[in-house]
Amino acid sequence: MINYKTEEEIDLIRDSSLLVAKTHAEIAGLIKPGVTTLALDKIAEEFIRDNGGKPAFKGYNGFPNTLCMSPNNQVVHGIPNNKILTDGEILSVDCGVLMNGYYGDSAYTYEVGEVDVETRKLLKVTKDSLLKGIEMACSGNRIGDISSAIQKHAESFGFSVVRELVGHGVGKNLHESPEVPNYGRGGNGIILNEGLVIAIEPMINMGKKGIMQHKDGWTITTIDNKPSAHFEHTIVVRKGKAEILSSFKYIEKKING
Repeated sequence: MINYKTEEEIDLIRDSSLLVAKTHAEIAGLIKPGVTTLALDKIAEEFIRDNGGKPAFKGYNGFPNTLCMSPNNQVVHGIPNNKILTDGEILSVDCGVLMNGYYGDSAYTYEVGEVDVETRKLLKVTKDSLLKGIEMACSGNRIGDISSAIQKHAESFGFSVVRELVGHGVGKNLHESPEVPNYGRGGNGIILNEGLVIAIEPMINMGKKGIMQHKDGWTITTIDNKPSAHFEHTIVVRKGKAEILSSFKYIEKKING
């Protein structure tokens, strides 16, 4: 069942989503060689709680931490640990917040030090594929229009789209209907109506599209160990043009100094 949101509910989801964005910004400038993901995770948890929110992921189905932190060949759901980040790596950070009864959710893939040209291209194409998908998230279109736009953009650069993991509705629950695949045919799927709040989140691999889950029950990696990137916005379907409820501007202001 799909729950369309009132403007009051959208305001609350926007508040949660902007706290997610500011949490990203809190650690964005600290992601560099020599830092551990566990140290970043603790900073993020403290910031969320100090600003009136709760970490959405901590304890969710038993997940142990505030952030999903997935370096290099990890696609999503990486568990923060004491391993030191090194120059040339990438790090996907997924953050969720619960505040005033509503969730926000957003992910960004960061460069650690100096990253090679092909990996930087993967990050740009993944982020651009997210924006291409969002462009299609207006009333009267269908879910498949979002999915198709993402897939076409990513594959036009020779990258591949993860099939098993999808975007989702967001609201009083972290994951709601409908699912939002990152591949598919335009004109397929449910019709998008105003007030539908969804998280669109392309997960794009440099190599093959296949993935595998590890014994910890969480960590997902590419089947060929090549890098994967992940960008995510929480958005609301509007007439003519979607409204992005989360934000990358705080992150990029911090990264770009």
